[in-house]
Amino acid sequence: EVQLVESGGGLVQPGGSLRLSCAASGFTFGSHDMSWVRQAPGKERDFVAFISMSGGTTSYADSVKGRFTISRDNAKNTVYLQMNSLKPEDTAVYYCAGRAPFASEYEYWGQGTQVTVSS
Repeated sequence: EVQLVESGGGLVQPGGSLRLSCAASGFTFGSHDMSWVRQAPGKERDFVAFISMSGGTTSYADSVKGRFTISRDNAKNTVYLQMNSLKPEDTAVYYCAGRAPFASEYEYWGQGTQVTVSS
């Protein structure tokens, strides 16, 4: 059974930091690209960050560039999202997703973890 389990969300003040984790099982994690995607209330799901299967390539949404860092540990089947200088507009449910390289869609999704940035 394929599972992606996110953790690390919570309530944080503006300017604070959080580190999200996504533990994968049931598929060959090291052969899949991974991304973080978020969905704010009443809005569509938006891309946040991408990391290639080797970890050698990353990309970010303009809104988080310079504040968020995606990384992965293929030995632990885990992808991370370090979020610094958090803003209220970062409030959303954060999902990790996995896909085979060059696939057009993500085939694996986690259940999401809530991040709330508020004073």
